[in-house]
Amino acid sequence: MNRKLQQAIREKLPEAFSLVRYLYDHPETAGKEVLSSRALAEALERSGFQVEYPFMEKELGYGTAFRAVLENGPGPRAAILAEYDALPEMGHGCGHNFHGPLSILAAQALARCRDLFSGTLEVIGTPGEEEEGAKLHMAPAGIFDGMDLAIMMHSGSGPSNYTEMDATSLRCYLVEFFGQSAHAAGSPWLGHNALTAARKFMDLLDARRDSFQLGTIMSGVILDGGRQPNMVPDYAKIRMEFRSPSLKNLTELDRIVRNCARGAALALDCREKFTLGFPDFYDMVRVPALEAKVKEKFQEMGAAVSDPLPPSGSSDVGNVSYRCPTIQAVISVTDEPCSLHTPELRDATLTDHARDQMAIGAQVIGETVLAIFNDPGFREKVREDFQRVLASKKG
Repeated sequence: MNRKLQQAIREKLPEAFSLVRYLYDHPETAGKEVLSSRALAEALERSGFQVEYPFMEKELGYGTAFRAVLENGPGPRAAILAEYDALPEMGHGCGHNFHGPLSILAAQALARCRDLFSGTLEVIGTPGEEEEGAKLHMAPAGIFDGMDLAIMMHSGSGPSNYTEMDATSLRCYLVEFFGQSAHAAGSPWLGHNALTAARKFMDLLDARRDSFQLGTIMSGVILDGGRQPNMVPDYAKIRMEFRSPSLKNLTELDRIVRNCARGAALALDCREKFTLGFPDFYDMVRVPALEAKVKEKFQEMGAAVSDPLPPSGSSDVGNVSYRCPTIQAVISVTDEPCSLHTPELRDATLTDHARDQMAIGAQVIGETVLAIFNDPGFREKVREDFQRVLASKKG
């Protein structure tokens, strides 16, 4: 364990934990994180980072992203990612008020230990994770291209931390059906029922479940199904989401989904229209060398750590992982197991236990970043693992 880094973390911990409370008290939803993003960006600026704020405002359509850069001589490039948006009504039920400041703490401690490395450290403030995550747009814009590492931790619960938060790929469709209105009792034969077409589309998808790739999850809701029952609905709109362990599987599924919509529309004399709800969320390109390093560092701290759980959700960190070696560990804020997106996890972020965990998480992030900066052999192994797993995803 690097004692100098540990001391720097201890010194900055009170400031960082005050940010946890600040974000808790000022929850801001996706794209509206004005106070939250400014508080994190200003903390980095005080630590000597050159801060670009707002960042990618035109591309994102809002001004709550930031990029903070600490240039410390020639060498590798590493990025620490920070999230800070809240859920509607519930506040920080996903713990972003905790793991966003955790990223800031790790970065501030590294800034105090500049003599320990040579290279460029960036902190990327990535808003909107709970909706159309900013990373979905940052990744294809090349923000992470050429990075030797992108790293963050996500809040979790239970007695153990985890080396990685695995994720499924996700594709969202908005499917519209257009028909013909008519009186539902007086002349229904003159109408073409768009709601029935939408319902049959969902029935056809359900009938195709047995031919979905293993691990595919389908869910959907009717957003618009007509105005009143005495009128044949001439318009219907459905939102469908498909998750899969592999982005490649989603691409193959696309043909089935569109055929089901086309068949339902044809049968009801309607027409269909497809729109992507947002860019695809990618599954994680897991890097074994990074997972092993994170596990080693947790163990050095005497913290319980386990291998990743099976993927149960999606994250825009997956899109980053297709661009550079990436890891998103899970840091437990409470020994009592509880679900994400709950008041229980939200409130656990304010406890003394969470504060202790914050120091451990920052140490793990910091030591992993230092290993990338200072160990060429490790850096090359990480790059080799990344390229091998990425090729298997695309192959």
